This record gives sequence, structure tokens and C-alpha cells, in this order.
Amino acid sequence: MCRLGPEPANGERSGRRTRPLPRLGAPLSGWQREPSGFVRNAGQLFECHLLPPTDVKMTKLGFLRLSYEKQDTLLKLLILSMAAVLSFSTRLFAVLRFESVIHEFDPYFNYRTTRFLAEEGFYKFHNWFDDRAWYPLGRIIGGTIYPGLMITSAAIYHVLHFFHITIDIRNVCVFLAPLFSSFTTIVTYHLTKELKDAGAGLLAAAMIAVVPGYISRSVAGSYDNEGIAIFCMLLTYYMWIKAVKTGSIYWAAKCALAYFYMVSSWGGYVFLINLIPLHVLVLMLTGRFSHRIYVAYCTVYCLGTILSMQISFVGFQPVLSSEHMAAFGVFGLCQIHAFVDYLRSKLNPQQFEVLFRSVISLVGFVLLTVGALLMLTGKISPWTGRFYSLLDPSYAKNNIPIIASVSEHQPTTWSSYYFDLQLLVFMFPVGLYYCFSNLSDARIFIIMYGVTSMYFSAVMVRLMLVLAPVMCILSGIGVSQVLSTYMKNLDISRPDKKSKKQQDSTYPIKNEVASGMILVMAFFLITYTFHSTWVTSEAYSSPSIVLSARGGDGSRIIFDDFREAYYWLRHNTPEDAKVMSWWDYGYQITAMANRTILVDNNTWNNTHISRVGQAMASTEEKAYEIMRELDVSYVLVIFGGLTGYSSDVGCSSSCGMWDAASAWPDEQCHVHTQDSNWRNPGPLKQSMRTQPLSHGAGPMEVYV
Repeated sequence: MCRLGPEPANGERSGRRTRPLPRLGAPLSGWQREPSGFVRNAGQLFECHLLPPTDVKMTKLGFLRLSYEKQDTLLKLLILSMAAVLSFSTRLFAVLRFESVIHEFDPYFNYRTTRFLAEEGFYKFHNWFDDRAWYPLGRIIGGTIYPGLMITSAAIYHVLHFFHITIDIRNVCVFLAPLFSSFTTIVTYHLTKELKDAGAGLLAAAMIAVVPGYISRSVAGSYDNEGIAIFCMLLTYYMWIKAVKTGSIYWAAKCALAYFYMVSSWGGYVFLINLIPLHVLVLMLTGRFSHRIYVAYCTVYCLGTILSMQISFVGFQPVLSSEHMAAFGVFGLCQIHAFVDYLRSKLNPQQFEVLFRSVISLVGFVLLTVGALLMLTGKISPWTGRFYSLLDPSYAKNNIPIIASVSEHQPTTWSSYYFDLQLLVFMFPVGLYYCFSNLSDARIFIIMYGVTSMYFSAVMVRLMLVLAPVMCILSGIGVSQVLSTYMKNLDISRPDKKSKKQQDSTYPIKNEVASGMILVMAFFLITYTFHSTWVTSEAYSSPSIVLSARGGDGSRIIFDDFREAYYWLRHNTPEDAKVMSWWDYGYQITAMANRTILVDNNTWNNTHISRVGQAMASTEEKAYEIMRELDVSYVLVIFGGLTGYSSDVGCSSSCGMWDAASAWPDEQCHVHTQDSNWRNPGPLKQSMRTQPLSHGAGPMEVYV
């Protein structure tokens, strides 16, 4: 590129407008070279600037005239888009193999409430009293759920219909989790980019797109709170890191809004509101607390707390429950720290030391006294059973059997880590090492996130979902660091003899080692992709309401007994009929059969559940009395038979007997011995739940 100007005087270079040089390869007719980067044409002098080599090559192509920065941006956008598309498409195995159907148990309640919201509006939804659940108690829906999932789906449904894109609300629910998983890959990229660079962000985005630990709760049809909650959680973390780096109220306010979305979507927000204060506390203890941290945390805590209290199910818990007291305590410490810094600037060291000790002693004593009084008087509620279970894994087993009876609340086995994370298990420590070696405020946060989620995932297998994103982030950082380290050792061009001799004397096989390490990492990444795809296809893409198996000839056999039984109830029983079943099937009965049930998956009333479990475990005569007491019309019993269905009435009722024994210890329904082993008592063979199964049971039957 050349700039037109007058003759340079006294060595100066000046000009006012530019004129391009002739096309590359064209003869330079009429042009005369001048010293110091000038050329002359027709008596006019031009100052010339050489294009970078990359720009010259791209110009030779003719059809792609992009600068190096634009090429880099385009490549990143292309890779990130491919990761987002992969994240969506890899979760569609269940739809392709079966049909567009809701999975599991809880998603049926979410689908039923979403359909009600889309048809009736938010006002009726918020004030909805459901008389078909927990008969004869009923349930207030608006004040007992996290409405973020339903509101998101209903909003998408109405937006699509506004643009005349007609789609059933069920299909919106089915494909919502894959859609938000694509958004999660984008947020993961930006979050990891803040911690290291764009290369690590792209690797982390590609990893989280296919990681089985996240796919298990976000496949098509898995319409549960976790489907959007992981996106909300990572978005909040990203905004928090931006707020910490900049100390900006703008980013802190956006973090509070993301936190509000998280609170409205999932009860796991408690982990988030304890992790951020813990991060601030560690920054205080390590001497990294600054004005930026003060502004970020105070803004997030104040706005986030006020916004979270607008959710009916949360209410005043942020200022009354023990799970939120850590955030409040750190907020108070921030004010004390700021006040101490102010005093230090106004007093000499001797005066400050005396005053500091006096104030700290007085404030500490007052806070401990007030906190103890509030706890003793019940103003601050104690920790919930699930929170205690995270700190003490044996608590639920000894005190709240209904929590311990849920399969996803069991401790995680070692094999589950490899099954759900594979390569990430080995690259996670590499990313941790890099973050420890290059500490910053943001990297301290991701270290704490990784360590705490690792512990909680070991206590409860369900929290593998919380661990999977940070494993992808730290593994992406680790793989990026390994690749960037060894890529520098590769000689793209052949060196001359002198430089090669010097290179061989210091590192004889540098190129060979670098090539080997890069090939090894590429092999591991390929195996990770194949493993994740296989796990997704075979383990996490089978809806529990439609079962399948392979016949002796290899053909697929479909068991659709659940939906047939629910449709039978819907078309052959009175509308006011009351159906008794174990709580696992409560949501499905109300959603598909549209009949009143006694207990469901909400499990908010342990006594009511224990009463149903007692009826299941009692003899027919005793069970008949209990069912007459509960005004039961029909009983639904599932028997796995020859198929080996592990969640049939045998397993479920054993848990029910355990619950019944906890509520009525004098009754003969104990199935848990002193040495923590299961046993099958003699009267169980004559129980109500066993007797119907002795009349010609087939491979898979659902009795009503």
C-alpha cells in the first residue's frame, strides 16, 4: 500500500491520501524505486508499506482477501459452531431410535406444568392448586417448584407461534435440553478463554459437547431442570470471573441476573451461592482481596439475593436458612475488611493495631452470640437433609431413608468416573497444575470449583453433572498447554546445518518427541470422542417409559407396557378414580393417565409415602384396611418377570418397607438389618404387592 505525498524534506515522511500499488505480478511500468521505502510515478512520490507474508498469500488466492486476524476469528467461529452443532445432534439418538417422547419420571411433571402454563397463562399457573396429586392433601404448584424451565419452554413456544412456526409444546420440551447444551458449549468457550486462551476454550467447548457426564441429563426428551441449569451455572461463573477481573458493576449486575436465572431453574444454586463466597474468602486469606473483589461481590450478593427472593419457592430462604449464611457472613467480612483498610489509612500503626484487636474481638463475639440465639430460637432454619448428606454421607441412610432410597443419591463408584469422563480423569490434574503454576484470581476460582465438585460428586452420583463442566474446562486447559508446549518444538522448515548442529547438542530428538506427544494426544482425543458417542448411544439414550431389548436373533424387542397401562387407566376408569402406586410412577400417572394419585416423585411428605409403603408390605387383609382408609380405587403394580427389570415392585416396595419401618417402628415391615444388609422377611411373600404377581406373570406385566 502506498501513500501519496510531497517530496520528503530533511528526511521527513508526510502524506495525505493513499493509492494502491498495481496488482501483484503486473509489470511496474512507469514506477521508479526510491530509497527508504519510496517509489515515484509520473513525478509523484509514494510511501510504500509491505504486506505481511500471510496477507500476500491470501491476496494471491483472489477469492479470500482476509487479514490474519479475520482468518483467525473465522476459524474460531467455525470450530465453535461445529462444537455447538455436535452438542445438539449427539443428543438425538433417542428420538431417532424411538420417537419424540419424554424420558424418565420427573420430566413428565415438568411437561404437564409447562403445558398448563402455555395454555392457561402465568397467573393461573402461579396460583394453581393441583387436586390430582397427593390425595387427599393436594399440592400448590406455583409455590413448590422452580419455574425457570417451564417459563423458558413456554416463552420459546409462544415466540415460535408468533412467527407462525407451529410446533407442539411437547416437541419444545423434548428438544430444549439439546438446544441449551449448544449454548453451554459457547459459554464454556468464553469461560475457558478467560482462564487461559482461545485454544483452550475451543478444546473445552468440544469436550463438553460430548462428555457423557453432562449428556446423561441433557439428551432429547430429558426435560428436567438440569437441562438448562448447567448453562445458567456456567454463565454465572463466566460473569463472575469478568466482574472479578474488571471490578465493574456492569459485569457484576449481569452476574446477578444470571444467578437469578439459575435460582429460578434448579435447587443446585445452593452450590453456587456457597462457592462464590468461598472464593472471596480465600482471596482475603491469601492477601489478594482488592477493590475489584469488593465491588464485584457486594453487587452480586445484594442484587442476587433480592432477585432470588422473588421466586416463590425460595422466598426468604436467602436470609433465613443455614445454606445461605456463608454468603451473608462473607458479605459482612467484606465490609469489615473495607472499614479496616479505611482505618489503616487514617491511623498510625500503633493506634491501628490496638483498635483493630478491640473491634475484631467485639464484632466476633457479637456475631457468634447473635448467630447462636437465632439458631436456638429457630429464626435461622437448620440445614436440609440433602445438605447434611453431602457433608456426612451416612446421614441420609441413618435418618432419612427416603433420600437414601433414590438411586441417584448413592455414592459414586470409581468405574463411573471413567465411564462418564474417560480422558478427562487424566487431563484434569494437568489443568490443575497449570492453574497452580500461574495463579490468578480467576484461576483460584476454577481450582476451588474443581476440588469441591470432585468431593461432592464422590458423595452423590447425581452431582457428577456438576463435576463434568469443570473437568472439561481444566482438561481443555491441560491439553492446550501440552499441545502448545510441544508444537513449539516442531521445526516447520528445515534448519541449516549450523543451527541443526547446535540443536542436536542440546536436544537431539526434539522434533521426534514433539511429534510423538502430539500424536498421542490426538489418539486420546479420538478415543474420547468414540467412547462418549458409544456411551451416549447405548447407555443414555433409552427412555425409561419405553424399554427395549435384543432377541435371540438380534432383533430389537420393544416393551411398551407402561404407556399401555396408563392409557388403559385413562380410558377405562372414572375421572375421579384414585390410583395407588409407588411414588416412582406418580408423575407419569398424572401426566399420561390424568388420574388422581396418592404419592408422587416430589416426596415432600414422608409419612404419606411410608403409609403407602406399609400397605405394599402388609398382608392383603391389612393392606385392604389401609387402602380403604386412603380411599383407593385402583392399585398399579409393576413386575419385571423374566426381563430382569430392576425397578419393578420388588425393589420399589423394599424401599417402601424401609420407609414404613422408619415411620412405624413397631410394625413388622423391617427389611434393613443391623449390619446394613437387605433381607426378605417371611410375611413379605404374603404381602399385597406380591400376591397379584403369582397369577400367571409373564416376562413383563403391569397390573392395575
